[in-house]
Amino acid sequence: MSDLKVIDSHFHVWNLDTQNLPWLDGTDGTITHTYKVEDLEAEYARQAGVEFVGGVYVEVDCADHEAEDKIAFDLKAAHPKMLACMLRSDVSPWMRVPAFAAGIREPLHIDSEPRGRCLEPSFVEGLHALAAKGLPFESCNRVNELEDAYEAFAQAPEETVILNHLGNVEALTPEWCAVMKKFATLPNLYVKVSGFPTADKQFVSELLKFTRDTFDPKKLLYASNWPVVKLYSSFDEHFQTLRDAFGDDEDFFMNNAVRAYGLKIK
Repeated sequence: MSDLKVIDSHFHVWNLDTQNLPWLDGTDGTITHTYKVEDLEAEYARQAGVEFVGGVYVEVDCADHEAEDKIAFDLKAAHPKMLACMLRSDVSPWMRVPAFAAGIREPLHIDSEPRGRCLEPSFVEGLHALAAKGLPFESCNRVNELEDAYEAFAQAPEETVILNHLGNVEALTPEWCAVMKKFATLPNLYVKVSGFPTADKQFVSELLKFTRDTFDPKKLLYASNWPVVKLYSSFDEHFQTLRDAFGDDEDFFMNNAVRAYGLKIK
């Protein structure tokens, strides 16, 4: 049998010698290190029967967002396995979009983003503008504001939206389940299956069952969230959990990401 081909739809790398990531100060020190693309490749090299095709770099919320654009450009030029870059901008019709970006992420989950930001008219108009250019929006949200996000995205159903980390799920509450069912009705919304702790096996089993029962299987994306995954799990356990749940489904592990991001795979 051939190896399972994998596209990681959500990874980060950073160099703490040249980049300032203030949000790391609020973590426990586990990931307060420099991470390279080669480190991610090594994680996949340990997985039996896996071919790491490449991944999608997602902006790292560093202090100098525009400097990150050049850093990401240089990394992508040097590493063929960096298939696409989702970079930071403030969503609006006049937003700055780096020429090589595959799409935009405005992190809605950080403290500096006010509640209701995604419902501002300029934000919704920005979603329409991204759709007109064929650029997806990468959405990372506070879990108690998912209803706001749904209302925003429903106003721009033509835009491809990629919801990070199962909406940053914390528990299978009635509220979370209800809004995720609403997200599933949007024609161009994808969901990254990542961001959840793996120690509670019953929670994981119920979460993944709900996810598979709720969403079109063509709209679910494998993502590692490496190296942030180390804050709540491990790369190996997260990967194996999803491989156990989805089998060697190449739609989940590769093809859906190709469609969501418009990737060109050689």
